[in-house]
Amino acid sequence: MRARDEDETAGRVTLAEVAAQAGVSLSTVSKVLNGRSDVASVTRTRVERLLAEHGYRRRSAPSSHAPLIELVFHELESVWAMELIRGVENVAQRSRLSVVVTESGTRHAPGREWLDGVLQRRPRGVVLVFSALPDHVKKQLRSRAIPFVIVDPAGDPEPDVPSVGSANWSGGMAATRHLIDHGHERIAIITGPADLMCSLARLDGYRSAMAMAGLEPDPRHIRYGDFHVQGGFTHAMELLDGPDRPTAIFAGSDLQALGVLEAARRKGLSVPGELSVVGYDDVPAAQWSSPPLTTVHQPLRQMAEEAARMLLAPQDAARPTLRMELATKLVVRQSTAPNDLESVR
Repeated sequence: MRARDEDETAGRVTLAEVAAQAGVSLSTVSKVLNGRSDVASVTRTRVERLLAEHGYRRRSAPSSHAPLIELVFHELESVWAMELIRGVENVAQRSRLSVVVTESGTRHAPGREWLDGVLQRRPRGVVLVFSALPDHVKKQLRSRAIPFVIVDPAGDPEPDVPSVGSANWSGGMAATRHLIDHGHERIAIITGPADLMCSLARLDGYRSAMAMAGLEPDPRHIRYGDFHVQGGFTHAMELLDGPDRPTAIFAGSDLQALGVLEAARRKGLSVPGELSVVGYDDVPAAQWSSPPLTTVHQPLRQMAEEAARMLLAPQDAARPTLRMELATKLVVRQSTAPNDLESVR
């Protein structure tokens, strides 16, 4: 690979100059840029630091990228993962691109093994379902001219990261207000993990709706779950155990809401006769639960489609980083009803 094929066209630095400053050969710098594994970690770090300091950007050429979009999750167990996959595929197919799905890392960042691999694969772009990206990941993707966008149902990315999210605060407000309008006062919430912005935003929406109605939430009725069925079930079993149980529960995900429905069944409580339940996401399974679930529709497929379109849009260095936030809406089904249980205490 010739140096002039890799050099930054803005003329700030050549790879030969980076090689000289790093005390390595030009071929070693090229290996670092190409994500090759046969470079010592200390050397790789030194070269990448120099590239970042000089503001190096690899010149993007369509032929240098594989004809695919890479979609990366920290877990594929959630039912909403399929909605995101379908959204990316809808856009990729129209552009005659393939989609690669990868599971890696934690909910906060992909793993190192994924980063090494994607630098070698060189996709047209990467859609990441994470709450944030470490600086070294952003720098390496940018230095190889690999565009990336975060799909953000579970976080609040930094302002320098293109992202697509949804209106979590409004969703939490709408869910809680719906229950209040049905006469419920003892309303519990099982939101998501405490270290995710979406969980806190949905909780803030709940608190705001309660405050506007002049209601003070019982601290025992505020729970942090894990967005999975078991978490919703475990918390609901505790919430429904005792005479002062809530008459309604707002679950921060449909999966948690399914756990609440099972807890109510085991406690011998009818839904919605004795307990109203609202979920969040509006995944396909929500309309087939028993009873069909009232929930907040999060436009997961549309979020993924918008993220893929952002990846494939012409790259313009002068364009500010985009943050797109899509609206949520309440979908009323049969798991909520007016509260006729004022005497239950």
